[in-house]
Amino acid sequence: MRTTRIHIDQPLDLTAEVALPPQAAEHVARVLRMNPGDAVIVFNGDGHDYAATLTSVGKRDVILRIDSREPIANESPLTLTLAQGVARGEKMDLIVQKATELGVSRIVPVFTERSEVKLDSSRAEKRLIHWRAVAASACEQSGRVRVPEVTPAQTLQAWIEGLDENGTQRLALLPEGTLRPRELKFGKAGGVLVVGPEGGLGDRDVATLKDAGFHGLRLGPRILRTETAGLAALAALQALHGDF
Repeated sequence: MRTTRIHIDQPLDLTAEVALPPQAAEHVARVLRMNPGDAVIVFNGDGHDYAATLTSVGKRDVILRIDSREPIANESPLTLTLAQGVARGEKMDLIVQKATELGVSRIVPVFTERSEVKLDSSRAEKRLIHWRAVAASACEQSGRVRVPEVTPAQTLQAWIEGLDENGTQRLALLPEGTLRPRELKFGKAGGVLVVGPEGGLGDRDVATLKDAGFHGLRLGPRILRTETAGLAALAALQALHGDF
């Protein structure tokens, strides 16, 4: 039987007793119906799995003891950032979840020329917290011990202006792109991939990207939905240049 994995956003020390966050505690106590003495694995993003034992299970509070620590090396050698045009509702959740499973190191939600989603500061903060929780949950399921960074949503222009000149391969998924995944070569800095929202990238977006040194990447002769396109590209890049 597979051991339950739980993400905890705090330092973890051997033999220490740790209280689970409220949502994780409720899942352990009410959904999984676990008991004192049951084994779990916790991780905090530092590259280790921590074997732990439940010492107390209440209706609202669950306490565990850290028993051992094991380094986990399952991160892809290909460092990838996904800059995703913010998609509506569950589509964005799906993209964040599956991109995490596919091994990205960073997810940047961007607003583009044809973005249909509008977020004020309050909603943007709530969505960011939600997306980060989705990424952490995907790590629990997939066995990753490093949670990809999910940045605050920003305009495509603002994100491009803040990019470092560190040799990262700059790619944008475009129907008219000329590069194919098998033709690419990545250095140690890896790559960044821009994917448009439901309406695709607009002419101004494409001009901005080309001025910033982005190259058009094409997957094939069919037009893919935004929730399919980026994930298909990430899978292809991992298969050809990563660890698939």
